This record gives sequence, C-alpha cells and structure tokens, in this order.
Amino acid sequence: MAIECLILGAGQEVGKSCVVVTINGKRIMFDCGMHMGYLDHRRYPDFSLIPRDASEDFTSSLTCIIVTHFHLDHIGALPYFTEVCGYKGPIYMTYPTKALAPLMLEDYRKVMVDRRGEEEQFSSEHIAECMQKVTAVDLKQTVQVDKELQIRAYYAGHVLGAAMFYAKVGDAAVVYTGDYNMTPDRHLGAAQIDRLQLDLVITESTYATTFRDSKYVREREFLKAVHNCVAGGGKVLIPSFALGRAQELCMLLDDYWERMNLKIPIYFSAGLTIQANIYYKTLINWTSQKVKDSYATRNPFDFKNVCKFERAFINAPGPCVLFATPGMISGGFSLEVFRQWAPHEGNLVTLPGYCVAGTVGHRLMSAKTPTQVNIDQNTQIDVRCQIHQLSFSPHTDAKGIMDLIKFLSPKHVILVHGEKPKMESLKGKIESDFGIQCYFPANNETVSIPSTHYVKADASSTFLRSTLSPNFKFLRASSGGNFSSDDMDMIAKPVLQVCDDRIAEGILTTGRYQNPKIIHLKELVLMSGEESHKLQFALCFPARITKMDENGKLIPLAQEFVPSLLHQLFSKLSNEFSEATIQESDQNIQIESFVVSICSKEKCPHRVSAGPHDISEAVYFCCMWSAADEKLGWKVISIMKKLELSNG
Repeated sequence: MAIECLILGAGQEVGKSCVVVTINGKRIMFDCGMHMGYLDHRRYPDFSLIPRDASEDFTSSLTCIIVTHFHLDHIGALPYFTEVCGYKGPIYMTYPTKALAPLMLEDYRKVMVDRRGEEEQFSSEHIAECMQKVTAVDLKQTVQVDKELQIRAYYAGHVLGAAMFYAKVGDAAVVYTGDYNMTPDRHLGAAQIDRLQLDLVITESTYATTFRDSKYVREREFLKAVHNCVAGGGKVLIPSFALGRAQELCMLLDDYWERMNLKIPIYFSAGLTIQANIYYKTLINWTSQKVKDSYATRNPFDFKNVCKFERAFINAPGPCVLFATPGMISGGFSLEVFRQWAPHEGNLVTLPGYCVAGTVGHRLMSAKTPTQVNIDQNTQIDVRCQIHQLSFSPHTDAKGIMDLIKFLSPKHVILVHGEKPKMESLKGKIESDFGIQCYFPANNETVSIPSTHYVKADASSTFLRSTLSPNFKFLRASSGGNFSSDDMDMIAKPVLQVCDDRIAEGILTTGRYQNPKIIHLKELVLMSGEESHKLQFALCFPARITKMDENGKLIPLAQEFVPSLLHQLFSKLSNEFSEATIQESDQNIQIESFVVSICSKEKCPHRVSAGPHDISEAVYFCCMWSAADEKLGWKVISIMKKLELSNG
C-alpha cells in the first residue's frame, strides 16, 4: 500500500505546520499549527480536506495527533481543532511540550483577544480541556497507539522538549522531523536519532540553502553590535520567542556582561519568560550536556544581570537591552516597543531568527534603513534605528538537513516548512547527491509514495539444496604488522583469505489459495507444464538527463536526440564492459541477451514511477534480458542509474 501525505500547512511556506500521513490504513496528523502572518481563514489548516466518510467525525478519521514542540506554528490550532472542531482522539507530545504549550497558547490568546480585541478562536477553558487529552511521552519510549501503530520520540534540539517522531505500521515506517537543530548551542544539545529503516522522511527546510558561519563568529558579531549600541547610549530591542532563543541569548549576554563588568540593564519583557525559566530549571535533563554539568554548582538559568521590564521603562532615558515577545514583531509587546524605539537612530533592533512573510520582522529583514514600515492599514512608522540580522535561529542549516538525510537514507523525502525556491534547490541536491526521490508539495496537495511490505514465504527443498553449494573466492593479503629495525629477519608474509559469496537464486510464486513460496527455476519450468520455458526480466525506468533550461526545468527530449543518448550510453557501457560484445543501432543497445532502448510508450507495463520528474518530462530506458543473464542485467541497470546524460 502507498503512504499518502496530505500537506495542510507548511507546504512551500513557513507557518501552520500540519501534515496528515496515512500509513497502511492508519491516519496520523503531525503538528497542528497556526500561521503567524494571517488573521483570516488562512490562519488555520483547512481541516475539511482530511479524508473521511460523510458520517465520520474527525475523531473517527484520525488515529492520533502528534505534536513535535510548543511553538505556535506547530501547536497553535490544536485547541481549536479539539474543542471547536470536535476531535477527541489521542494526542501525543513530550513532557516539556505538554508543560510549556499551555503557557504559549494562553499568552497568544491574551495578546490577540484581551489586548488587540481580535475575535476569540479558543478560550482559556478550551486550552485546559485540550491539554487533558494529551499523553506525554519520553525520548525513545516506544508507544503502541493501537495494535498496528507504534510511535517513538527522538531528541530534536531546537527548543526544550522538541522531538522528531518515528511512526511504524506493519513494515512501513516514517520519520517526521518537526523543527530540529543538528548542532548544539549553549542550552540545548544537537538532534539525535537511531539509524532506522525508513520509507519516508518528512523534514523541515527553513534554511534549505543556508550554510552558517561558525557559532563563535555569529556570537562575536551579535555581542559587538549590542555593545556598540549601548556604549553609545542606545536601546537594543531583541524580539524573540519567550521560550528558546530568549534563554540562549540571555546566557550569552549574561556571561558577556560578567566578563566585561557592564552595568547596563538587561530586561525580560514579560512574566511568561520568567515563568518559562522555572520550567527550564525543572526540566534540566532536556538541556545540553554543558548545562547539566554546570547545574551542580550553579543553575545557568539564574541570570545575574537580567531583570523584569516594566512598561514605565519604555521611554526612560539611558541605554538598555530588552527581550520582547513575539519574535517576529507580529504584535504584542515587541511591536509596542518597536513603535517607540524605531524612529531613533541610536537604537538597534536585532533579529536573531527566521521571520514569516507578512510580519513586521520579515519586512525589516528585506528593508534598508531609513525606511517606512506599515504596521497596519492606518499606521506607518519611520524606521531610523539600526537593523541587525543574525543567524541565531534554532533551525538546522542546509548541511544539517543533508547530514540527517544521509544518515537515515530513506527511500523518499518530503520537504516542508520552507520557501519554494530554496526547497526546489535542496530537492535537486538531495536527488543528485543521494539518488533519493524528493518532493516539496504545496499546501492542500497530496503526495503518494510506495511503502515497504515484507512477505513471509516458504521455500522448496530443491531451492534450499541449491543454496548449499559453496561459492568460494580466494584472496591473498599481507599479514601486516609493525616491525622494528631489530626484526629485519621478519617480513610481512602473504595470507590466504577465503570468502564464501554464495547467492541464492529462486522464483517467488503466489496464488490465491496458497502461501507465497520460493522455488528453483527448474521447478517453475515443470510447474508450467512446458517442455522448454524461457524466463525474461523487464524494467522501464527514468534516466538522469542534465540538459536544463534557464529556470532549472528539464528540457523535454526531442526525437532527434534519441540516437545521441543511446550513443552516449554505448560509449559509457563499452568502458565498463570492455570484454563483452556490445552492439549498437539507432534504436537499441545489446549486451548478450540484455537489450535497452528509449521507451516511447505512454503506459509501459514495465515502468516504475518517474519519481522526481513529471512523466511528461522524464526520459525512460526500457530494458529486457533473459534469466540466464540476470546478474549481467542488474549490473548494467545499476551502472545506468548512476549515469548523467546530456540532452543535446
């Protein structure tokens, strides 16, 4: 059966992460987030697209919900989905996520409803009732959701409690990464996961084309910008999420203030961050090894130079550093302070992370100062302060994404949580470097990929006897050894190594009323009732063509290029099989019984999926060969799949 992936959010964008994956009849919703850049219907995923019968509710149509971490773009729609839309099934997240999610959700509700007067999407009671449905899980704890579905959480870094989730139904297995970081920072460790047999990895791609400088260089640049501003009497606004970057940067500044003996105040803007620090102290085992090691002598979240900010301080004279939420200046206190401080040249706004399109932070990242920024339809701000953008995001960069995919080596990859042009570039890199089929669907699109299915089969006695014959190979190798000058009479003597490379060759037979069985080829001939029987193999698969247009799209194959492609293939195969007789014509190439041609059929019965390319763009090689040349056939195909041919 295929694995169906419905992308309800974070498809070719960053925001409202929500992916519904169907594996062997089990339907899992990974994350249930909101988009921080919208206030209309685009704020939430389109839940009406979840497959269900007319009589089914969401509880019946979903096996479970899995939430990777507490950021609102991953959990912000959950109370709405459970309490307003009526989902009552199981929900899984880690212990820190369950502890911290209510704080984030309630803080958002207060900002949007109590302060800005927006229409309430969910109430405080909804948040409490939603969290009562949550089952907390620990790292590497295998949870049996039902008889068929099992899930497991792995450490993801990123923020406290963030996890990648592994899900397996039968033989099919998937990893959904959520947001993760492959490098450790001051307060969290790097993502860690086991080497797994996977059909699919669904990975974030926020920084799909970014390769970051060293952590030391980025920290030094940040500290220099902050120090220069406060030394000149200016105020520094650091918009940040209350949980995650705030703690990371507070640790960095607190240490720097101690070393430089600075007395300029550093402020937190809200009680939420102070409350969050209490949880960090409680959940110390989820932090980095460095934090855990230092905890015995001093809690690193007891900041010596950081104190609570009062509203009366906004226009107070003198320099200061202020952490204010939310991180993208999409509303709340960070926007209120930005209105007051942005018009003054001596001040600084430093943006340490990613900002979603539609937010003030995103507009600042692409603007040159001085500039004017529209806060809403009626408000425009003259921005004369310095704008400093730093890569302090807790997301992994392009190298980290590639490292994870290389380590896990799944059969397929789906990219989410990124920008379309960058995702397209990363997709090409994954396919060219690893030969893994990769997709980056848009919101509300479905991707279908084949899943693994193992079959238990009996074996005939004739087949088993055929596997008993040894296939010895003899190799000579040096015995090695390190000898001193006093042992000149001793030399490395050759050693005979014996390998048994036996290969079992059989035919898998199936029938409606019998179990699958592996038999010997000779038995198949007898079963067919024919005196002579010829068995052939066939495969039609897409070729890798390097001719692209200026937009990176594959140029469709013109008919006149068919002989050219075949001749290129002939030249490459001639080098690989110098001792074999290879025949070339305008239509095909032949080595022994192996024949390859360019397939012109729209629906070839031997075709495998085009995978990364549309069928209209792919060029297919159609191959046929006899059972007697089975080894030769698969060797040729293996070589062909690694070739890059030029279209024109």
